[in-house]
Amino acid sequence: MAVTWKINTMDRDIAQGDKADVVTTIHWTASETDADGNTGSSYGSVGVTLGSESFIAYKDIKETDAIAWAKHAIGADEVKSIEDSIAAQIAAMKTPTTASGVSW
Repeated sequence: MAVTWKINTMDRDIAQGDKADVVTTIHWTASETDADGNTGSSYGSVGVTLGSESFIAYKDIKETDAIAWAKHAIGADEVKSIEDSIAAQIAAMKTPTTASGVSW
């Protein structure tokens, strides 16, 4: 399977120069569940700037746009690190090294 990225919410400035509803922060979750039901996840927020990209009106932003913006702002190396961490969480569930409970 692959890591799924989702956008939880986006913060925005009501006005920024001549633009309205400009996204400034993206809050995201990345997760994966393997065939056995083991799940790994990560959550974070990243600031984004209007930059030189073509402006998209807030009402027209699609989740795929926001995911692309967030990943770009996070950077390819950190995206890989996040996804590797999720894989490591799942691997740890498959071969646990600790346990808790009571003996009775």
